[in-house]
Amino acid sequence: MIKTTFCLVSSFIYLSSFSQNQIPDSSKNLSEVTVKAFEQNKQLKQTSAAINYVGPSQLQRFNNTNILPAVNSTPGVRMEERSPGSYRMNIRGSTLRSPFGVRNVKIYFDEIPLTDAGGNTYLNQLSLYNFNSIEVIKGPAGSLYGAGTGGVMLIHSLPAVWQQGFDATALGGSYGLFNTGVQIRAGDQSWQNVLGYSHQNSDGYRHHTNMRRDILNWQTKILKIKNDELKFSVLYGDLYYQTPGALTKAEYLANPRAARPKAAAFQSADSIKAAIYQISDQFDNTTTIFGAYSQVKNPNFRNYEKRKEPQWGARTVFKWNKRLNTSLLQVVFGGELQNGHFHTQTYSNVYGKAGLLQTDDQIRPSIYSVFVQGDLQLPRDWDITAGASFNKTSIDINRVSVPNFTPVNRDFNSEIAPRLAISKRLVQNLWLYGSVSRGFSPPSVAEVLPSTTVISTDLQAEHGINYEAGIKSSWLKQRLYVELNGFYYRLENAIVQRKDASNADYFANAGSTKQRGIESQASYKLLAREHSFISNMGIWISYTWNKFNYDEFKQSTTDYSGKQLPSVAPNTVASGLDINTKQGIYSNLTYFYSDRIALNDANSEYASSYNLLGERLGWRKPLKKKMVLDLFVGGENLFDVTYSLGNDINAAGGRYYNAAPGINFYGGASIHFN
Repeated sequence: MIKTTFCLVSSFIYLSSFSQNQIPDSSKNLSEVTVKAFEQNKQLKQTSAAINYVGPSQLQRFNNTNILPAVNSTPGVRMEERSPGSYRMNIRGSTLRSPFGVRNVKIYFDEIPLTDAGGNTYLNQLSLYNFNSIEVIKGPAGSLYGAGTGGVMLIHSLPAVWQQGFDATALGGSYGLFNTGVQIRAGDQSWQNVLGYSHQNSDGYRHHTNMRRDILNWQTKILKIKNDELKFSVLYGDLYYQTPGALTKAEYLANPRAARPKAAAFQSADSIKAAIYQISDQFDNTTTIFGAYSQVKNPNFRNYEKRKEPQWGARTVFKWNKRLNTSLLQVVFGGELQNGHFHTQTYSNVYGKAGLLQTDDQIRPSIYSVFVQGDLQLPRDWDITAGASFNKTSIDINRVSVPNFTPVNRDFNSEIAPRLAISKRLVQNLWLYGSVSRGFSPPSVAEVLPSTTVISTDLQAEHGINYEAGIKSSWLKQRLYVELNGFYYRLENAIVQRKDASNADYFANAGSTKQRGIESQASYKLLAREHSFISNMGIWISYTWNKFNYDEFKQSTTDYSGKQLPSVAPNTVASGLDINTKQGIYSNLTYFYSDRIALNDANSEYASSYNLLGERLGWRKPLKKKMVLDLFVGGENLFDVTYSLGNDINAAGGRYYNAAPGINFYGGASIHFN
């Protein structure tokens, strides 16, 4: 059994001489949406970067339990779920080094770094009710956000327009699913308070996949004077989930709902109680001070791990704007600091209880980054952005369980991450952009001290250069939005995961990779007639093509050069049809296709391709002038396909497969009041 406990995330935010830059309501078309990426606050179509935007309408068109289906509807991103509550985030192949958890992607929650000092992100400490909108910056963004070759996720928890009121939702579904959430908004324009609570539990599709999660959050904002504001945020999460373990292909085909059986010297998932328990004008400045504490209990197939991970940090961003005749210059500069004081112990696992102490480690991860960026808007619709950051990372480990142990200090090389981007509006509503950026990612704590408990003394940071070009356009009076981009990313010293004979993870630098891709999306509003029976109808589609290969990679005497990178589908398609009627009846139909995925470096095993279909049907009824009732039912995986949504790459003994739920249904109700 695996248990993880995430305790607390808190933040203190102060903004001085600040003209508020808020993220707008998502009911707008993509052509009208403004994003905050790279601190530029521009319309999505004007940004010189590949950015996926997911707003409330996309988040709420599925079953209201997590963000996974909404994120997977966008190009170039694949969110995976190995078991209920256990997520991975794959941005352009970034899960190559993530056997579990979210790594190599920097995540911010309302400008607070959610990624800890050790390089890990407890994304599962958040429920759907903590998301109002999401921005995913694809590819290296280290010029402003530091380490991470995959990309950056910016989470916005609140809408831009403040309104008193409340929202409440409850739903139930297949496999014992029950989910409820409530958010209360109180105060006025000078003192705003938001209090939220959510609960979810499920028996799970597979044996030994029970999950329970409770999350409480409070945010307050005090507007001191016209342009100053003070924010304070607290997030507390209590998460428990069981992990069934991966299956071989024969086991997966025979019974995809089974937990991993006992094998050789290792116990079954059920007998060791594998589960996770987790408790969570011209010049302006934004400064964030934050602290977090997580407590992890992880009984697994090899041992029983206990972790305590307190950390603190700060991030400050200054902006200076100056009009230069017919041009506009914005300069952004600042820094970020994070320090952790982690304590990790491993014991023998005696049927789900801690046995004899095996290792006792004190870990001190530390990162700091300073950055500067200039954005110059020139006449004739030219825009040039240039930025760079200087970064330093270190990890100190002292194994106190070993007498006279010499502490290990991993002081990684200083890294400079520059970025240059140029965009040009060719004609009305058509933008062309190109960019080149350098990304880097040092090993995380979980990679320097992996589940083998052997401390790595030679693992080094990976780094690479990304070249990208694309177009963004809107047509037919903003009803049609089209976006297309292509990229070439050469990653050197790539960090990849390995498995030993007991299926424990360890990591190695794997030479170089070549990652080429094309990402596209389009949305079209077919109808927009307020007084017709069908008042609104729209279709959307996204397509991703990837050709990711090892360039130079040898392991012992085996040469994997030219092989396809595991964990990446060469082709994916997502599409949907959304219909709203004058009477309040609505339909959200979603289709998703994934190509087959290589499961190991040798490309000797593949997860099969699959097609998914989902539907949500509902009725929104105004009860009073300011209150709306939403009744809904829905189904997912309506083709009842057997597929694996979170594969274990390079697994020993061929244990690659973690089956996703078969056909399932849900229904619920929500009330919205302003």
